Amino acid sequence: MAENKDFSVFLQNKKIPVCVLDQKWHRLFAVKGKPEDVAACEQELNELLKKQGHLNNELRELKKLKSKLMGNIVENMEGTHQENAGRMSSRKLDEDKRLIDDINAKMEANEDALLDLPREINRVNKELMLLTVEFCYGNLRTNVAEIREITDWITQVRIDLKKNIIKKQNREINSRQMYAYMHDVFGAEMMDVFDLDNGDIDLRILESPKKKHQEQPQQSSEEAGKQEKPKAAEGDGTVTAKGEGEDTPLPTENFETKKQG
Repeated sequence: MAENKDFSVFLQNKKIPVCVLDQKWHRLFAVKGKPEDVAACEQELNELLKKQGHLNNELRELKKLKSKLMGNIVENMEGTHQENAGRMSSRKLDEDKRLIDDINAKMEANEDALLDLPREINRVNKELMLLTVEFCYGNLRTNVAEIREITDWITQVRIDLKKNIIKKQNREINSRQMYAYMHDVFGAEMMDVFDLDNGDIDLRILESPKKKHQEQPQQSSEEAGKQEKPKAAEGDGTVTAKGEGEDTPLPTENFETKKQG
């Protein structure tokens, strides 16, 4: 049973719509289904509503039957003045009066029950409402906590992503400059030997993305298995074409301080 807490006074004179008659109420449990206490309270409320409907229908039928019997009594009373049908009409009149008395007793019992049912329906409906509110706010509390946790995670991932992008770019610039300096210091011929000796390093990753897109050379069957070497830098940290066996270092004007004339 859901605790009424401080809501009992507030709900005392409030007219609450019957929950089970609202399709949107059922949709509140579309994802996780109805808890056992909610389902039990719903069943109790449905039984009360069913009983109320049955009593109302029965009361209407009793009123129709009573009206018909009253009509028969009037006809039988007129028939008592006829000699041949006097006794039969009298017996029929007595029977109809007895049936009317039974109908009156049944109607009175139904009306008494119908007076008590709305209060009982209202009580169970309030209980169902409180159980529903408890269930929904419990889910809202869990959802909000998870939303906050996921939001914090996304924020941190975005921060880490930005940091790693900058870190990656710095590593690329540093590696390209380092490789360019080595070319300038040791020469292209020596670098070819060193590149072969360090073939486990995939130096193609140092190529400029723009260069990769623009240049798609067709490799021969002999060159297909060879590792493509990055192009030496012109001094700005980017990789440029490396000379074939030339010992002359590439310009490094961006890395050297020019003498003033």
